[in-house]
Amino acid sequence: MRLVADGATPIPRSVLVNDFTMDDGYAFELPRPLFLAAGDRVGFEGGGLVVVRAGGERLSAAGQWSTRCGPGSMHSR
Repeated sequence: MRLVADGATPIPRSVLVNDFTMDDGYAFELPRPLFLAAGDRVGFEGGGLVVVRAGGERLSAAGQWSTRCGPGSMHSR
C-alpha cells in the first residue's frame, strides 16, 4: 500500500507496517511492526519516523534507515 508520509495527509485505512520504502531506494526499517489507524498521519523529522494519531497524540517510532542494494536485500546506511 502506498502511503503519503508528509505529516499532513491522513492514512485512509488501518494498516500494519514493517518498513517504509521510499521512491529513491531508501527504506526506514522498524524493529517490530507498527499499527497505524485510519486518520493517523506519518512523517519524518530529524531522520526518524513521527506518527500523529487522529486524536492529536504524537509519538516517535524507533527504526533505522537502509538502502536496497538488490532485490529484497536491505543494508544499513
